[in-house]
Amino acid sequence: MRELVILLLLCNLTVFCRAHEGENFVASDMLASLKEGDKAALLMVHFGTSFDDTRAVTIDVINAKAKAAFPELEVREAYTSRIIVRRLKARGIEKLTPIDALFKLRGEGYTHIIIQSSNIIEGVEMESLRKDVATIEPFFREIRIGNPLLYTVEDSETVVSILEASKPEKGSVVLVGHGTSTPITATYAMIDYMCKARGLQNFHVGTIEGYPTFDTMLAQLKGTKVNQVTLIPFMFVAGDHARNDIDGEWREALEKEGFKVETRMEGLGQNPAIQDIFIEHIRFMLYHKPIGIMEKKAEYATGRIKNLL
Repeated sequence: MRELVILLLLCNLTVFCRAHEGENFVASDMLASLKEGDKAALLMVHFGTSFDDTRAVTIDVINAKAKAAFPELEVREAYTSRIIVRRLKARGIEKLTPIDALFKLRGEGYTHIIIQSSNIIEGVEMESLRKDVATIEPFFREIRIGNPLLYTVEDSETVVSILEASKPEKGSVVLVGHGTSTPITATYAMIDYMCKARGLQNFHVGTIEGYPTFDTMLAQLKGTKVNQVTLIPFMFVAGDHARNDIDGEWREALEKEGFKVETRMEGLGQNPAIQDIFIEHIRFMLYHKPIGIMEKKAEYATGRIKNLL
């Protein structure tokens, strides 16, 4: 009897946690809210890359996929890296920043905007994007920002299952992310933990500028007694970091430790299943809007008062 009560309590706790997580958004159809004269657009935002080959199979592909999935929206793109924007401009390729792209859309009469970034985590790039959008938001009737690849626990579980399906036949896999200095770098550690929880003992995660570090990953590798390693960029595009840090410094450091190393020069953005997650994030935001923390607190307070009465 005692075990049954505990089981029921755990089930109720699980339901409560999921419902609580869902309260971050409410159903709201943006397109249905459009009035006469309103126009809606989708702005795809990328960090960007100056490498034409990886851009063609990642950024260009997901932009085209978004156009096909949402024909009711005008689809545009923007790059957040001003360095890359300048490099491409010098080669005659124009890419707008999010602020410039939004002002251009406003000048063309667009009133409702969905913004979807190809960022992997809710890191400093997403923080910067949200701050930029907040400054220009008053010029539009509504702007909604879609979430990065790894936003919910379910997102991470889905990504791990996708990566598992493409694992090499032998040896260990090291997923190398960019990393960040903020606490959200724990997302990479969660991916590593999830891999192990699924029985993928030969999967390890490291980051260039965050945690898990190279040394953390190396300690795990040494514990496996396996000398074959495949480095895989855990980034949307296989650009500068993939070529210089992963296939350069990380490969060399591992080879010095006696490992036989291969690098898979493919960004996550080349995987159709990963692309589909971003498309679903767009679709979700098209039909939902977030609830601000102050709104949630007000609801909690009202609910508590009602219960007391």
